[in-house]
Amino acid sequence: MLILLPPSEGKATSEEGHPLALETLTLPELNPARQEVMEELVDVCSGPEDTAREVLGLSASQTEEIKSNLSLTSSPALRADNLYTGVLYDRLGLADLPHTERVLIFSALWGVVSPDDRIPPYRLSMGRKLPPLGGLGAYWRRAAKNVLDEFTEGHLLVDCRSSACAAAFKSPSALSVRVLRERVVDGERRRSVVSHMAKATRGDIARSLLRENVNAATPAQLADALRDLGHTVELSERSLDVVVQD
Repeated sequence: MLILLPPSEGKATSEEGHPLALETLTLPELNPARQEVMEELVDVCSGPEDTAREVLGLSASQTEEIKSNLSLTSSPALRADNLYTGVLYDRLGLADLPHTERVLIFSALWGVVSPDDRIPPYRLSMGRKLPPLGGLGAYWRRAAKNVLDEFTEGHLLVDCRSSACAAAFKSPSALSVRVLRERVVDGERRRSVVSHMAKATRGDIARSLLRENVNAATPAQLADALRDLGHTVELSERSLDVVVQD
């Protein structure tokens, strides 16, 4: 079983540490594509600031994000499990968990990294189009498909990614973690797909699986294990629905 995670827009920084060593990253077969995306990102960020902000989807107050992209090869690199921040990663607490070799983190810049890979802070979202490469989800779907198909073969994939990030790699073995809110309205129980608590809930699910060393081979085994751990879950055709109540 493997757990697929999204990156986060928020990144930690460090004043100390060695710079990026591309050859040390997981799945080195992706390094030519990583190098290509990195070079095009630096090229965009070296040009007019307005253009860089438009490409990256940044506001005028986020100029520092552009600067971080210009120092990718010189900034101190952090372990990915320390670099990524935000709601999902705060709830997950990845750096303190065992069995993190079962985790793959998807990234618009690096394609896929493992928690112990060391990468510098950057700003690039999977949903953006990077000239001349185009949409990054489609780019990585082409560049990484064969490598990821081989790497994930035989594994159940617990997919905690966002829809934009999921576009980079699709697999029939992937079971998307969907979060449903259940509440009583006019005396009836109703459910709806939610976004505001989805990241936190996916972080909780991933934490439970790693902490308790769950290594399910089938969706049914996964659902049973999560129920035993106190989660309310249901299986649908291609998703694991986690039900949270108000």
